[in-house]
Amino acid sequence: MSALFAINGRFLTQTMTGVQRYARNIVSAMDSCAGKHQAVVLAPASATDPGYVSLRLDARGALTGHVWEQVELPARAAGQRLLNLCNTAPAIKSDQIVCIHDANIFAAPGSYSPMFRALYHNLQPLLARRSARIATVSQAAARQIARHLPVSLANIAILPNGHEHALAWSPERATSAPELLALRKPRPFVLVLGSRARHKNVSLLMNIAPELDKLGVDIIVAGGGEGIFAAEFLQDRSNLYLYGRVSDDDLAYLLDRALCLAFPSLTEGFGLPILEAMARGCPVISSNCASMPEVCGEAALLASPFDPLQWIGHVRALLQSKDLREDLVGRGVQNARRFSWAQSAQGYMELVRQPAATMPVHAPPKDPLPRIAAVFATRGRPDLVGATVRHFLKTQTLRPDTIVISCVDAVDAGDLALLAGVTILNGPPGLAAQRNTALANLKPGTEIVAFFDDDFVADANWLAEAARVFRDESQVVGFTGHVVADGIKGPGIAFDEAVRLVACAEVPKAEWTEAYSPYGCNMAFRVAAVGEVRFDERLVLYGWLEDRDFAAALARHGGRLIRWSHAFGVHMGIKSGRVSGERLGYSQVINPVYMMCKGTMSPIAVADHIFRNAASNFVRAFWSEPFIDRRGRAKGNLLALFDILRGRLNPERAATIASRPTTKKPGWRQQNQ
Repeated sequence: MSALFAINGRFLTQTMTGVQRYARNIVSAMDSCAGKHQAVVLAPASATDPGYVSLRLDARGALTGHVWEQVELPARAAGQRLLNLCNTAPAIKSDQIVCIHDANIFAAPGSYSPMFRALYHNLQPLLARRSARIATVSQAAARQIARHLPVSLANIAILPNGHEHALAWSPERATSAPELLALRKPRPFVLVLGSRARHKNVSLLMNIAPELDKLGVDIIVAGGGEGIFAAEFLQDRSNLYLYGRVSDDDLAYLLDRALCLAFPSLTEGFGLPILEAMARGCPVISSNCASMPEVCGEAALLASPFDPLQWIGHVRALLQSKDLREDLVGRGVQNARRFSWAQSAQGYMELVRQPAATMPVHAPPKDPLPRIAAVFATRGRPDLVGATVRHFLKTQTLRPDTIVISCVDAVDAGDLALLAGVTILNGPPGLAAQRNTALANLKPGTEIVAFFDDDFVADANWLAEAARVFRDESQVVGFTGHVVADGIKGPGIAFDEAVRLVACAEVPKAEWTEAYSPYGCNMAFRVAAVGEVRFDERLVLYGWLEDRDFAAALARHGGRLIRWSHAFGVHMGIKSGRVSGERLGYSQVINPVYMMCKGTMSPIAVADHIFRNAASNFVRAFWSEPFIDRRGRAKGNLLALFDILRGRLNPERAATIASRPTTKKPGWRQQNQ
């Protein structure tokens, strides 16, 4: 009897990691529920025989590794549907199911070698387009995959990890762990799983080791191999113990005795060690981003992977409260039961029979969303900012923790001070200075700060989309939404018309753009990444470059800058009382050169920016648009070039250039942005 489908058994030749453990447990569960010879496991000749009962192992071939998978496997699986459980699959086969565990190769590229990145960057988009169905292990992973690969979120099946295997581990069979624990003082210890991958963020625990030592707590790092930390990094950390690779039984021995498992990862497709610890009755402290809240539910202590003090506080709480620890143990055991290898294996059996099948939605507890401050910098337009802020508060599906109106005088905010949750700040004039005033006065605990122009009308889901991205993609430091209509490119858009355009707009096609320099009318930043970085107040005009300068300073430390089309709105681009053409033209040239000297703009980008703006100004000076002073801008461009040739590089001079008066419409007065 020929098999109804085939399984890619390359995992039987690979070192055990979370991905291979997933494949082994899924296939073992399928072996228990599949009919005799219903499926065949195709593997290279070097595969170890796991002793399947119902499934048939066919291990042969002259090749190994990726070459075997791309050349021999599709030939041997000809005429059969193929199930692939470990991120990769034959590129030439279309009748197949592929489980992609995460999109970390795109979200955390620094954790992988150049060759590995090149392979996945080319192979996974092809698999996403060609395969009969893509599966993954969590809703967070599905959202991440849909952002980075050409597959819609609705077409991704979610089949999570299970917990049962951890219950089969036996601490009685442990060999190395008992001896290693006996060599240290009998103090409580936090267990950490070691890894060289940057996104695992193990360094966070290393940095707080001295503080934990003061609490009488050790850190035991299991796994990761030798040399995971440089010798100089381990100095003055007498409470840190590196155990290297341990068996599953030794890991069970450590989990059963640990104060907790600490899991500080920046991004995970699932986070299987969390489930293993809970299944064995070990409390968990986990990062509050990506898939971790989804897996933890309400059974763990969550902390920001960027805030060491939260981790120290959670360890202290566990150390001081036996009731808290016992409560987490009970919650964890219950939570682990939500995840079953048998259930996920049944899901794969259904997908193999019918790739388009609708999978039961794995519904995790609602994860906490980050605390957001929404900042509106305004000057001299109380009616306009009053209208946009009221509309913002009325429509946003995720209410911000606070609304900040940063202005020069209280009159600039009109009667917004009467609204609950609105904070009015007064400070120096200028967009950069007003934003800095807001940054300096953020409420403690604020995780995300969003900046909006006072003439931007946001879609109702803007904050919710931004919050989800920052939670899912912990290395994103700067976020920009999509502008469906921009009045800055024309005569401007009235407020009522902007509201109508947003309400009538269809949700744009999912487009994830990276790297993307923020557009200041609607952008957000991770507060932990901002730190002491501030907007450069010397850049007094041409706000977009101020945003670019600020974002470039954040990106220097590896932060990611993105634009996501599902957060969108309309920029009215009010022009009345507009900045003079001479001043703006001066900034168009002097600002990018200044930024190049700072290192926040590349020479190529500077040349492109100046050329495009100057070309537009000089060419259109003879057919100037009524709402743009092209001649004035061209004059300002020339003045800036003369100043640069004379060695004068003072961008703040733009605010002092004398200019011809501009026509003003009553009621509105634009900021000097």
